[in-house]
Amino acid sequence: MQAYMAKATKNRASKKSYISPIYSVLPGFGTPFDQHLDSTNRWVVLANLIPWDILVNKYQRQLNNQQTGADGINPRVAIGAMIIKHICDLSDRDTVQQIKENIYMQYFIGYSSFSTEEPFDPSLFVDFRKRLSMEDVNKINEEIIKQYYRLSKEPEEKSSQPLISEELEETENNNSDKMIQAPLESKEQIPHQGKLIIDATACPQDIAYPTDLNLLNESREKSEKIVDELQLQRLNKDKPRTYRENARKQYLKIAQKKTKTKKGIRKGIRQQLQYLKRNINHIHAILDELGEIPLNKKLYKYLLVIQTLYEQQKAMYDEQSHSIQHRIVSIHQPHVRPIVRGKTNANVEFGSKIQVSLMNGIAFLDELSWEAFNEGTKLKQSVELYKKRFCFYPKEVLVDKIYCTRDNRAWLKEKGIELRAKPLGRPSTKVSITLTPGERNPIEGKFGQAKTTYGMNRIKARLDITSKSWISMIILVLNLVKLAGQVPFLFANFVEMIRAILNHIRTEIYFKLVHYKFINKFVVA
Repeated sequence: MQAYMAKATKNRASKKSYISPIYSVLPGFGTPFDQHLDSTNRWVVLANLIPWDILVNKYQRQLNNQQTGADGINPRVAIGAMIIKHICDLSDRDTVQQIKENIYMQYFIGYSSFSTEEPFDPSLFVDFRKRLSMEDVNKINEEIIKQYYRLSKEPEEKSSQPLISEELEETENNNSDKMIQAPLESKEQIPHQGKLIIDATACPQDIAYPTDLNLLNESREKSEKIVDELQLQRLNKDKPRTYRENARKQYLKIAQKKTKTKKGIRKGIRQQLQYLKRNINHIHAILDELGEIPLNKKLYKYLLVIQTLYEQQKAMYDEQSHSIQHRIVSIHQPHVRPIVRGKTNANVEFGSKIQVSLMNGIAFLDELSWEAFNEGTKLKQSVELYKKRFCFYPKEVLVDKIYCTRDNRAWLKEKGIELRAKPLGRPSTKVSITLTPGERNPIEGKFGQAKTTYGMNRIKARLDITSKSWISMIILVLNLVKLAGQVPFLFANFVEMIRAILNHIRTEIYFKLVHYKFINKFVVA
């Protein structure tokens, strides 16, 4: 019997023959720009998924130039570029370069035709993140989800229904979930619906691993720069001694050792503390002499930071401790704090701590703090935010052990919410409301997706406000990717319908013009 081989269903390699670059000329390169864009492309789907009118209004309010001042960059370009950056996990420069080269990305940010020019300078990303705070991005996230469920229910009425107004947003924070059954005008209490999963994680910042010796050395070097800057303001005055060469040698003598002893590290810390104290005293003496602070904003901020760091390091050195409240772990990002996680690969992470709630695969950023907090104290806040978003309490809450305090159990029981977690006391087979392994996997998967794919495990923003905007934008991107994957053809059909209508109108106008020219020619003849 003759054997048949399975035929491959995919083209695993290009079938086009090789052409030497000698015979290929760039102006003759075939381009698809005369064709229509693919309506199923992810950027086309996302462009129709986002309520741009609402987002643009929120962005323009941050500019405060409705009356005076020049117009800024197109808000859709700014917001769209930030979404592209985090979806593709690109740097600021690479994002601008990708937009310049990709026609679908240009369609996503609102371009009407392809352009080979850069949309803006990459440094403007910092201003975009400052204008779109964490609160603004969270509101945008809720608006997109609200718009998605409205369109998924009534796609045929999309063109006739106006977007939700700001006044309606304040009074009717509703219809954002597909499980809503009772009308909003009804005064009857809506029954509990849905399943809420809550968990917390850390978002490490992109900083060098902090050690006491390295922090003191960086602070000493920064204090020497401040002394040099202040010396320029003193005319015909001798420069105070900082012994910077000796301090550098003593630091390298310990830092470059392959194995460092506790005694050697403690000796190095004591030496750097002495040099740093001397420099701080010189700075205060010069400032008293000048009677003012002739430092720019950046250097003055460093001065305040290194003084606080010196006090913390001196207290820990005297007490022979390694922990202190509000401990500074980076003089360049003094808002960053150590977050003890107890993980196998990273016992301590340096960054912010967030709490995220998950409903039907949609993530919401409920809390972001630079200081470590106990997740159990934030459960009530997340449940109340759920009610504020959807107008009803969840039917079930899935959490881990740290949330299951007696106070939280009593509060959930009072609200009529089932707690899917391990019960108190000795295990019993009669209890049915338990949390089986794997039920909380969706939120753990969200954290893994955010950190592995979209860079939440390494926040590269340096400021407090820009870091918060960075993290909240990653949560927004998680939802956009999920929603776009659920309805890949919903908006594609709508776009194709609009395109067919425009082609029909164009054809009708063409035949009318031809008929009109024929009549005029006949009358003149």
